[in-house]
This record gives sequence, structure tokens and C-alpha cells, in this order.
Amino acid sequence: MLLGALPAFIVGLVYVAAVLLLVFNLEPVARVITPFASGWDDPWRAGMRVVAAAAILAAGLFVLAYTFVAVTLLAGDPFYERIWKRVESDLGEAPSAVKRGLVRSVLRSVTDALRLFLLAVLVGLVVLACGLIPAVGQLGAIVLGALFGGWILTLELTGFAFDARGFTLTKRRRMLSHHRARSLGFGVLTYLLFLIPGAAVIVMPAAVAGAAMLARHVLAGPTPK
Repeated sequence: MLLGALPAFIVGLVYVAAVLLLVFNLEPVARVITPFASGWDDPWRAGMRVVAAAAILAAGLFVLAYTFVAVTLLAGDPFYERIWKRVESDLGEAPSAVKRGLVRSVLRSVTDALRLFLLAVLVGLVVLACGLIPAVGQLGAIVLGALFGGWILTLELTGFAFDARGFTLTKRRRMLSHHRARSLGFGVLTYLLFLIPGAAVIVMPAAVAGAAMLARHVLAGPTPK
């Protein structure tokens, strides 16, 4: 827990500053994305700006929660790999990492990270657009952010276990989809816990351990075609 908390704490300080920057600039950003409301009379103009600010906050928290995991895993890779191996050894024999060569391994890791990042950005835009719908949009943005954010976090956190066994991101996604309820339950809870100020420092190493357990459960089940 201490090993995993250190990189999460360091990265978390930067992200706290990013969240504060987002919160303090919600009003000017809301004005920028709602130029059509400039000629409206109050309270309609103010109401639209409040809706836009809520949508920006929901989309921003979604993107920040995902990128926090990606950046923390990158910064603390030796720490989290050690946690993953310890959990795998406690549950049974830990798999040996698949040897692909340095260049191929780096290229694959970068490609997978970019694919997940682009997916996170696209979902973030969908969450933002959904949040602009008056009344029901804010609730929909929160629900969509939690569901899609949880799914992306599950894909990211289970990378150690699946990569060590030679599975591609596409194969990983297919196998997790075969256990969608359990995968979403793990990911959504992790996503929501990350939104609690300061909780990520404790949640991050626990999430890596939990992802190792989830991956073993998925791998022990039937393999989807």
C-alpha cells in the first residue's frame, strides 16, 4: 500500500491543482461554449451558463479521472508491477512477461495508451454534449461518465495481467465484455472513489490489486470467440 501510494500522491498533487483550475474557470469557459446565449435575457442566459458549467465539470472530471490512472501507472510502473506480481503470486503462479523486444513492447504500449486516450476524449465530448441538455442532461452526464469512465479504467488497470499473458487490447476488451457486470462493477466503483478528494492515494494501489484479481477471474472463465 505504501509503495503504491507514493506515485499516486505525487501525481495527485498535480491533479488537485488541475481540478481547482477547472473549477475557478468554469464561468468563462461556459461563456465561450455558449455564445448563442449572449443575447438572451436573464434568467435564461444565467440558467444556460449554469447548465454548461455543470456539463464542463462532469466531462472534465471524467477525463481527469482517466488520465490520472494512466499517468500514475506510467509514473509508478515499477511499484504497481510489483503489487500486481505479489497479488498474482498470492493467488497462484504469476505469469512470466511475454518477450517481444524493447521496441515492439514500447510501440504496443504507446499504441494501446493512445487508443484508450482517444476513447476517453470522445466519451468526454459525449458527456459534455449530454450535459448541455437542460434538466435531465446533468444526471445523464453523471451516469454516462461513471459507466464509460469505469469501463475505460477497467481496461487500463487490467493491462498488467493481460499484457503479461500476451493478450492484445482488443482481446482484453472482448474478454472483459464477456464478464461485463463484474468488470463494470469494479470500474465504476473505482471511478467514483477517485472523485473523492484525497482518496486516490489509497484507492490506486488497491485498484491495481483488485484488477489483478478481476483479470484472473476473467481468464479462468470461458474464452469468448
